[in-house]
Amino acid sequence: MRFIGAAFTALGLLGLGACADKADAPRALAGTDPAEGLRLIQSRGCAACHKIPGVAWPEGRTGGSLAGVGARPMIAGRLPNQPEVMAAFVRDAPSLLADTGMPLMPLTEAEARDVAAYLYTLDDD
Repeated sequence: MRFIGAAFTALGLLGLGACADKADAPRALAGTDPAEGLRLIQSRGCAACHKIPGVAWPEGRTGGSLAGVGARPMIAGRLPNQPEVMAAFVRDAPSLLADTGMPLMPLTEAEARDVAAYLYTLDDD
């Protein structure tokens, strides 16, 4: 939890400008493997809630489609779409948004970064 608070402070996400369009912001995640991220998405059942390009079945609708998520300025409509925030969100969304329907996911930090790296390949709707 301390890491997430420090990340918000370090990234300046609590101040003004949090609603600015960040669609063109850098989204590189060093040392990640998007292909491993897709494998993790498939094995952890993320598509039970989300429709995810690259995953043929199931096509969940509870969490909405993740098509184009890499180009969106916000995560869940409320958090800046930045790599460290995305990785933290896919791993432990309730710690960032207490009222989210997304559960705590059984992912290590490295796995969450791989998942985020895959999600950033989804930059077209």
